[in-house]
Amino acid sequence: MNDDRIAKITTRLRAEFAPLALEIIDDSHRHAGHPGARDGRGHFTVKIVSAKFAGAKPVERHRMVYAALGTLMQTDIHAVSVNALSPAEAK
Repeated sequence: MNDDRIAKITTRLRAEFAPLALEIIDDSHRHAGHPGARDGRGHFTVKIVSAKFAGAKPVERHRMVYAALGTLMQTDIHAVSVNALSPAEAK
């Protein structure tokens, strides 16, 4: 099931950010038994590099990613850790 979730996350982030690099890690297994995992939604780490993050503060970048994920935050994702960089920062 999480492969499907990763595909959904990938699709949305690629469409919104045209990333130069994108890595999505399923951390759900590390949260087994966690109260937030009981509803079946997953825990993920997103590492993304996009020109759209240039000039944005970290909290703004996180909001941008959450906005791109949209309804997945209510249906498929319980928690997401975001590492969002501009191309200059990724070098």
